[in-house]
Amino acid sequence: MTDAPDGRPRPADQWRHRGVRGLTIARDAAVQGWRWWARSWDRLVAALQDEAPVGSAAPPSPSGPLVEQRDAPRLIAVPARGYVYSFYVRATFAWSSPASLRAEVLSWYVQYFQPNAVQRLTRLAADAARNLPPNRAADLEVALQRALAEDPLWHYQRGDITLTCRPDAAVRLDERILPALQPHVDRMVELEYQFDEQIRRARYAEELSRRWTAILDDHTDDDDLADARDHMLTAQREAARWIAELLHRHANPAPESAPTPRIPPQQTHPTPAPAPPAPE
Repeated sequence: MTDAPDGRPRPADQWRHRGVRGLTIARDAAVQGWRWWARSWDRLVAALQDEAPVGSAAPPSPSGPLVEQRDAPRLIAVPARGYVYSFYVRATFAWSSPASLRAEVLSWYVQYFQPNAVQRLTRLAADAARNLPPNRAADLEVALQRALAEDPLWHYQRGDITLTCRPDAAVRLDERILPALQPHVDRMVELEYQFDEQIRRARYAEELSRRWTAILDDHTDDDDLADARDHMLTAQREAARWIAELLHRHANPAPESAPTPRIPPQQTHPTPAPAPPAPE
């Protein structure tokens, strides 16, 4: 291959050099493009296999199964006895899966299964509330919690994926019945305060009587003081028995047909001896 007389390459050689350079650039671009496609393909396969892509920026995978907690979209209304008023149940569901699911996959299955869980909890609440008066929200909550404790985990399956649901519920009164219950609740609070005040005074009197008895024990030689001590001990035992009965009746209220409560012991005083006749 010779050059032209002026030292420049011949036209055929110029085209040959340009073709070789173009092929080299195309080859390098193809290699880089193939490497990029291979990396993108690996990420796509890892995503379809529900695995995090391998890379320096990938976050560490959490230990144990993911748990997603969701509230019901609205309060669940179930009718009380008489079907005039209702109870309102606030439901919360904790969802998890034994399989290693990513957060967005778990959220999709939770969105799919949650209506079934809400419907099942609604049936449980309706069965428990059917025979309860509308002011017994606490009793409904206790019955509902007892039913959920008997079957704490609900299982739902779609294909090879199984989800576990742990429901929880709290019960609220119908707002229409609150004005009717307000005076009774206020009265019960007042009676509770008065009862605690009477118990505190009775215990203080019992402690004071015990101290006086201890003082009188030091003067047993005096017959009058001995009689006063015996009388005080008797009154103290009666007061202690009355306090015990009050506490027992308060912890276990009797039905309306129960007899009238026993009247508290009254403090009695010995009849004083007649005064001697005045000298004439």
